[in-house]
Amino acid sequence: MNIFSRIKDAIFGASAKAAPAPSPSAAPKPTATAAPNPAPSAASTTATRPTPAATPVDVEAVLQQMAANQKQPLNWRTSIVDLMKLVGLDSSLENRKELARELGYKGDTGDSATMNIWLHKQVMSQLAAHGGKVPPELKD
Repeated sequence: MNIFSRIKDAIFGASAKAAPAPSPSAAPKPTATAAPNPAPSAASTTATRPTPAATPVDVEAVLQQMAANQKQPLNWRTSIVDLMKLVGLDSSLENRKELARELGYKGDTGDSATMNIWLHKQVMSQLAAHGGKVPPELKD
């Protein structure tokens, strides 16, 4: 699994754990007088794209909750190193370079300060693209 996927799974998975699962008894039960369901249309059976989650994951809220449970303060809002630490990943330079390769960084990975700023913004933008609700100031 690539590094971005682990970041996304840590955040989106934490969101799923925080939200209660719907009760199976909450679903309406069919009655004996209910009409049978019509056959699915050709358009509905050929759709191959997954439908987006009904409620986007509030990335900021999840990360704030994770940060509240940390012993040390982490500046996840601006630091890719602290963001990776927060979600339990190794934030070494080698892992950040790997993340940069995954996300298509074209700059000099030897200039870690510039790369880190780009990485943080790119990770936040990608989280938004994958169904996360991310404040604009974290993406720009």
